Amino acid sequence: MADARIDRGLMMFWIVILPFVAALPAVWAARRLGDHAGWLMAVIPLGIAGWLSTWVASDQLPLQQAWAWVPGMGVELALRLDGLSLTFALLISFIGALVLIYAGGYMHGDDRAGRLMALLLIFMGAMIGLVLADDLISLFVFWELTSISSFLLIGFNHQDAGARKSARRALLVTSGGGLALLAGLLLLIMAAVDLGAAAGQAGRISMINQMDTAALHHHAYYTPALLLILLGAMSKSALVPLHFWLPDAMSAPTPVSAYLHSATMVKAGVYLLARLSPAMSGTSLWHDLLVGFGAATMLIAVAMAIGQHDLKRILAYSTVAVLGILVMLLGHGTDLAVKAAVVFLVAHALYKAALFMVVGIIDHATHTRDVRQLHGLRRMMPITATAALIAALSKAGAPPLFGFIGKEKFYLAKVDTESIVLIIVAVVTNVVLVATALMVAVWPF
Repeated sequence: MADARIDRGLMMFWIVILPFVAALPAVWAARRLGDHAGWLMAVIPLGIAGWLSTWVASDQLPLQQAWAWVPGMGVELALRLDGLSLTFALLISFIGALVLIYAGGYMHGDDRAGRLMALLLIFMGAMIGLVLADDLISLFVFWELTSISSFLLIGFNHQDAGARKSARRALLVTSGGGLALLAGLLLLIMAAVDLGAAAGQAGRISMINQMDTAALHHHAYYTPALLLILLGAMSKSALVPLHFWLPDAMSAPTPVSAYLHSATMVKAGVYLLARLSPAMSGTSLWHDLLVGFGAATMLIAVAMAIGQHDLKRILAYSTVAVLGILVMLLGHGTDLAVKAAVVFLVAHALYKAALFMVVGIIDHATHTRDVRQLHGLRRMMPITATAALIAALSKAGAPPLFGFIGKEKFYLAKVDTESIVLIIVAVVTNVVLVATALMVAVWPF
């Protein structure tokens, strides 16, 4: 039994490494297979998703494994598969596989297709490593790898000055937030040592989450650590006032937007807060900061979304609004709110990735993303119109689609807070999000 668990632990290591390995032959595959290369590149992500799916109903979680990384400093590569990391890893691998298949056709005739798929796979490996990391230093390393690979993906069309500017802006914001995150994580480790954790185990996330939370919350490092960690999360998840880099990143190819800006990169900050919430939540500071920034992000983002004409920018601002919703739910900290955040996150990742890919098809067919110039496309692309309608209905929360379940959990969590102001904010935000769904998926067709 122990040997079996070790083998499964090694498998966790391989699902982090395999996307990086798969990136190596991507350029060769694109040259030899053309549009079909995406199908080959999707094999490993689909295999990872398949292996992860076998754990969905397992009673043997959590699964943990650690390897010495820098023994002299007590730094380990520690991985942990539990319900939260499993949910994120499944999304990252499954949607990543679909995006790779889509990228093969999207980049038809473009000799850079292999490079795009290689970068997507590198980013995938970094994201899987981030969500499986059970060590704060390992988490930070993968966090920075996502920032670097996203810089290369956002600036993929490097001959375009606008794309280069957007990539630099995204890197500046996320790397600055990364430095704040590193400082916050180090303070958290120091607090753990002060509270009795062994030096070599102080960075273990699972151990920190089992500490005496009352003692941690009264520690001198708690407040600065929380502020710095929240700043890091805000930079990656595009919360107000650090939201501006995300709409500008829409200059990236559509496969990049569908992957990074719906299901993966922008959810990294939400994942970070959810992962550390057992230890960090439960204080008025946690509640006030997350609920405040979340609500402000929701309102500002939907106000800006409704005034956009570019389809991708509409989707970008609606994504920012949803990120605000997720952070606000985590700020409440109740079991119902956390469950609502996870369900809503999964629903959003699925329908938003679909909508981004629909917009890419529209852009290819019409050479414009200006909603004012688009109308009557359903006769030209009925299958795309149907896919857009289903995704839009899910976004609007229409039963029996997954988006309905996410919205239902969200409203139940809001009612549970008994705050009339927050309930009104939630209703207004969702009404505008329905309007943006109509703008993107109904009006053009």
